Amino acid sequence: MLLQGARARRPPPFSARLTAQFSVEWADSIPGGRSTSLATEPIAAPQPTRRLLGFAWPEHVSSAERRALLAGGLGWMLDAMDVMLYSMVLAHLMRALGMSKQEAGLLNSLTLISSAAGGLLFGLIADRIGRARALTVSILVYSLASGACGLSTTIVQLAIFRFILGLGMGGEWNTGATLIAETWSDEHRGKALGLMQSTWAIGEMLAAGVAGLVLPRFGWRAVFFVGVLPALVALWIRRSVPEPAIWRERTSQPRGALRLLWRKDVRWHGILATAMNACTMFGYWGLFTWIPAYLSLPAEQGGRGLSIMKTTMWLIVMGVGKWFGYVLFGFFADTAGRRKSYVTYLLVAAALVPFYGLTKRPTWLLVLGPLVAFFGTGYFSGFGAIASELFPTEIRATAMGISYNIGRGFSALAPIAVGALAARYGLGPAFFLQAGAFFLAALLALALPETKGKHLE
Repeated sequence: MLLQGARARRPPPFSARLTAQFSVEWADSIPGGRSTSLATEPIAAPQPTRRLLGFAWPEHVSSAERRALLAGGLGWMLDAMDVMLYSMVLAHLMRALGMSKQEAGLLNSLTLISSAAGGLLFGLIADRIGRARALTVSILVYSLASGACGLSTTIVQLAIFRFILGLGMGGEWNTGATLIAETWSDEHRGKALGLMQSTWAIGEMLAAGVAGLVLPRFGWRAVFFVGVLPALVALWIRRSVPEPAIWRERTSQPRGALRLLWRKDVRWHGILATAMNACTMFGYWGLFTWIPAYLSLPAEQGGRGLSIMKTTMWLIVMGVGKWFGYVLFGFFADTAGRRKSYVTYLLVAAALVPFYGLTKRPTWLLVLGPLVAFFGTGYFSGFGAIASELFPTEIRATAMGISYNIGRGFSALAPIAVGALAARYGLGPAFFLQAGAFFLAALLALALPETKGKHLE
């Protein structure tokens, strides 16, 4: 606020003039000039807050913030449902199409590989035509491809449709996360992204519910047909969700922003974030792709022999654990910091997964399941906040798409690796590999800077 009277005409102290001059010179030394710096941009005043379960929550949420969160959350929830429908009917697909465990893992890996390409593709699209528009297209792609899976009569046909689904799946996360990150304020960004990420757990529970209700009555094809429904959400997003103001302002600047990917700080942080995310993705997809089969396959095949209904209930309970893990991570990250919360989740997950893989009693599977889900997935809420705060607006969606989905592409090896290990040792012992991936990811996270409260460039 400006001072009044004679005090307003006093020259600033020498230390303030020196700091300002250094900020300008530092900004001018970066390729691209001051437009890529934070030093000369005003910092937004903190929003008024109220307490929610002991944590700060904005007193007023704007219409743009609500719509962005709803769009990103619905897109991610229905993405999860469509992706997990494959895992829910995997045992039936293996019998119907004559697939081996290795082939089943390979098809899931194919989806993850295509998602890496989709993340890059939709990141470029989002940086050019807008976050909400790109989000709309990605939802249409994965929902229509999911329905097409129900028409498959051969493994090759199913593989083609799963590949197309992966393109939309890869594009949804980075377009939705970027939309939310650029719309919400600095001090509440982590919570908003945590809420978005939590909808993945709801989507998985929906997938379990759809499988439990539809699969016994109508078969696996009808389960995939349900996956077409998310296309309706795309129509609402296209009509009702505005583009972030920061993106609209930056799109008026000259093209050529992709060169920022090679700026020294962006490049190094991007490499670290990508490697870290690759390890977490490897741990996640190797573990949670096989958990439905781990619970339902007979003991002589390395499973735990639960019925369809018990498997469904156990997975829904795990989904509740995932939801709390995602949501609470956002609050922890905005309070204690991104890095500390991220590392804690991963270390606890690395400790719990071996116990979950070795237990044989259904009761202990029910008790450990929500804890494994809480810590083994909740850290994903942190990656959106960390990545959005590492990269400038001109390339944010592209860089987040590259970092997130290269890691996801690498994680395509995980279902194959677990399937191969399971064929020799059983599914439970194969999960030790995922525990090691979580531990390595925690070590890599320690090398990244803390970005809590950072104002977006």
